[in-house]
Amino acid sequence: MKRLLIIIGVVICGAEQSDAITLDALMTRTLANNPEIQKAKYDLEKAAGRRLVFRSVALPDAIIGVAGGLQGGKRAGEKPVQPFGFGYGGLIQPLFNAAIPASARRGDIEILIAQQQLNVAVVKQLHSARVAFYTAIYNRGLTTLRGEQRGRLQENAVGQKNRYEAGLAERSAFLSAEVQTSELDSRVAAAERAYRGALLKLTEAVGDGEAQIDAEGELHYANVDVDLARSAAAATERRPDLKLARLLVRAAHEDQRIIEAAYYPALNVALAGDYIPVSGVRRQQSEGSPKKSDDIISSESRTGGAYTWRVIDNGKVGGAVAKQRATREVNELLLQKMERDVPRDLARIKNDLDGIAANEKALQMASAAAAENAERLQQNLTGGVASQLEFRLGQNDLLETRTALLSLAYKQHVDLAEWDRATGRYLQFLDEPGQNVQ
Repeated sequence: MKRLLIIIGVVICGAEQSDAITLDALMTRTLANNPEIQKAKYDLEKAAGRRLVFRSVALPDAIIGVAGGLQGGKRAGEKPVQPFGFGYGGLIQPLFNAAIPASARRGDIEILIAQQQLNVAVVKQLHSARVAFYTAIYNRGLTTLRGEQRGRLQENAVGQKNRYEAGLAERSAFLSAEVQTSELDSRVAAAERAYRGALLKLTEAVGDGEAQIDAEGELHYANVDVDLARSAAAATERRPDLKLARLLVRAAHEDQRIIEAAYYPALNVALAGDYIPVSGVRRQQSEGSPKKSDDIISSESRTGGAYTWRVIDNGKVGGAVAKQRATREVNELLLQKMERDVPRDLARIKNDLDGIAANEKALQMASAAAAENAERLQQNLTGGVASQLEFRLGQNDLLETRTALLSLAYKQHVDLAEWDRATGRYLQFLDEPGQNVQ
């Protein structure tokens, strides 16, 4: 097999309007302004906070506070009312907790998941914008083809009208020519509506709802060759949705380990203390002592350890573990299915491309023959040799063959876009926004 080479057959022509956009510019503007991509970028920033939450299991938990008030009552040698205040604090530092290693890994995975979610959003939005770009060019081409044919039929209708008024043709020939012309109106209108709809999708893709943009270029068939075996292997390693699925499996596994950590003992170091400034605060040391000297002012601190171990599980932890294990197994099954679908999807696209290549040569010859036949019938109709039916059939054949060629080019470009999506090649825009999709 030859090396993968995908050529986009977009011929860039001179832009007549300032709002026309090329494929390169569309990709760049979509990356910069698309709302879904922007949201995924913000989610990546939020993932840093979620990682800190997971890591907090291993970090110390400290508390500090201040209390104050007024102490009243009559006592010899003291004021009736006097203020008091004291500070207190505590610190708990985990020494051993089975959830700490799994939580640290889970926090790192959270960042990786957000990164791959951003990549998935980039691929999805760039692919959607690219298909909308081709759709706009395709329907604009259909509008042009059908408009040109309608123009030829209108010229024939005018000629038949003149012949009818001059008494050289019957009225039925004139009416038949007008019917042929009007039959194309609905098809032209349908292509124009599809064209406007594609432009709306382009506007939504670039995230600019006020400025109306247009697609610049034309679609042409191009000879391509794809390497199925190499592309399938590369896609399995490179596609962001597969990477995201693998990360979700890892995350589910770490979540299960975090829950299972409740089965193991936990050991913490605990520090606590009170600070009482010399402010006349009295703490009674001996209950009911009449002596003032028995009341003292003091600060204190306490250190020690706290040890917990769940000996009997009432089902709360075991049930949570079973539920999380099922989630992990479901994610593994989905990942396996996605990996198996990769070569099948690429094989389907390659078969479509091979079928398009087989039909292109036949359509080229058919289009040339239809154009020659339509020209001959036009001349014969003017000379009164050919009938309106023959002329109409010739024009229909010409339109159908040219439409088939345009549809063939459009289908090829859509398949190539799908190939890039299936192989994860859109991610090159994250590093090379100015490059064409190769």
